[in-house]
Amino acid sequence: MSDWYSQDKKELTKIIKSYLTNKKSIKNIHGIIVPHAGYIYSGEIAGKAYSLLKDKIYKNIIVFGSSHYASYYGIASLEEIKTPFGKINIQENKLRKLKYEHSIDNQIPFLQYLNIKKILPIVVGDITIDQAKEFAKEFAKEFNKQDTLFIFSTDLSHFLKYKECIKKDNETIKTIENLDLEHFSKVDACGRNALKILFTLCKENKWKPKLIEYKNSGDTTKDKSSVVGYASFWF
Repeated sequence: MSDWYSQDKKELTKIIKSYLTNKKSIKNIHGIIVPHAGYIYSGEIAGKAYSLLKDKIYKNIIVFGSSHYASYYGIASLEEIKTPFGKINIQENKLRKLKYEHSIDNQIPFLQYLNIKKILPIVVGDITIDQAKEFAKEFAKEFNKQDTLFIFSTDLSHFLKYKECIKKDNETIKTIENLDLEHFSKVDACGRNALKILFTLCKENKWKPKLIEYKNSGDTTKDKSSVVGYASFWF
């Protein structure tokens, strides 16, 4: 169980419903990029992206998050994910299995609220850009892109002063929007390894990420001495 969001089912339902406030309608959405901090800090930003998925049906849901707890090369999956809404089914795969990863776990209540019952969780370890290209090709080959939703989980810069955070995050956002692999070193995000797959996947399919909302923890706590940045996108 996670301590990043309420463990009370009724309370969690109420909280998620309050975050799904984006009334914008976009016809073709291939994926979203969302933060994964505690819901009180980043839930609203994530909710703006998940709002776009209402009434949409996908055959496959693949959730990518970078590893925070285990160090390894390549990609892995999770053996089980359980939230106050119950267990979510994990698509069968032959990847090594990890017990927990909050960058993925924090997305599950949103998906369950939207009545999504099965996912493929991909926890990305250390990979190069060339390896990311290979993984992107494998996923594109295995999953029909018209039937698949790709979710990439990342927060942005960590523990900078408020104005410095905004400046640094604006550089990262611009790099993501432009899929600028030449300047990938400017990306300051804990999900950098997962984003390597995002960049190559989007380039391969001519998809372009578009910013939905950006904030940082200082906007919530009003403590601007050391903040973390959060953004959501769709593509």
